[in-house]
Amino acid sequence: MSDAVMIGIKVVCVLAAFLTLPLLVGQLEHKAMAHMQGRLGPMYAGGFHGWAQLMADGVKFLQKEAVVPAAADARVFRLAPAVALIPYLLVLVVIPLGPGTVAEALDAGLFFALAVTGVGVVGMLMAAWASANKYSLLGGLRGAAQLLAYELPFVLAAASVAMAAGTLSLVGIVEAWNPWWLLWQAPAMVIFFVAGMAEIRRPPFDMPLADSELVFGYLTEYGGLRFAFMLLAEYVGIVVVCALTTVLFLGGWRGPFLSDELGPLWTILKIFALSFVVIWARVAYPRLREDQLQRLAWQGLVPIALGQLVLTGAVVAVTS
Repeated sequence: MSDAVMIGIKVVCVLAAFLTLPLLVGQLEHKAMAHMQGRLGPMYAGGFHGWAQLMADGVKFLQKEAVVPAAADARVFRLAPAVALIPYLLVLVVIPLGPGTVAEALDAGLFFALAVTGVGVVGMLMAAWASANKYSLLGGLRGAAQLLAYELPFVLAAASVAMAAGTLSLVGIVEAWNPWWLLWQAPAMVIFFVAGMAEIRRPPFDMPLADSELVFGYLTEYGGLRFAFMLLAEYVGIVVVCALTTVLFLGGWRGPFLSDELGPLWTILKIFALSFVVIWARVAYPRLREDQLQRLAWQGLVPIALGQLVLTGAVVAVTS
């Protein structure tokens, strides 16, 4: 099989995952939140338990007019949803689903994933500034402060597991993973997961949106398909954060049995289990105030992440 054909197959597979997994996570959120709150959730679209609800929502967004405010910077306003969405597509390229099942196995895959994930926040800042709306701008400023606070523990936690594995390759990290990492890397895993939720601005870390205060934050002026792209970026962000947590801390494709044969299945099951935790956190915890959000990062996550990094360095030095 030629290289061009292989590249084409990989591109199609990544696009399929990009378009399918976020919809499944969105449907899971609809139904899980409904049952947690004692209601049914979607029941009619598509028939069985409203399985086509997100498709119906997509058709609805497609039919709505995409309005650009008169005072907005129209070019930046239109470009922002793409800037928010495309980085997560690029991250999916380097995430391994199974042994040999990865679109591009980079030697510095972790570095690439962390760097590109941070670019998605630029789309939020572009939307906030270009909207020419004071509520959008306030949401963008909150998002920038949140990024500054949570990027540091996010990277420090990832550095801990990279140090333990001795490589920046995501495939290499999974191959070096050992079940006892679930114990001594547990603080890093919690920090990485919580900081990842904050980076994609999921509740209870949704101060940049804060609909009770800022209308809908940096998304206030968006409608139609551009608003749908912004929502899609959030759900793809959930998939990316859960996939990175799975690969770095939960052994990726490695399971209790048949890891080689069922590798991609184990990875996907872990991703959806973590996605359920993200949804659970949205239902279970109220939105953090800005001071609480910053205090959690600087007085909680950062010191623990630094301590975890020291612990990892000591363990690696002793065992090597």
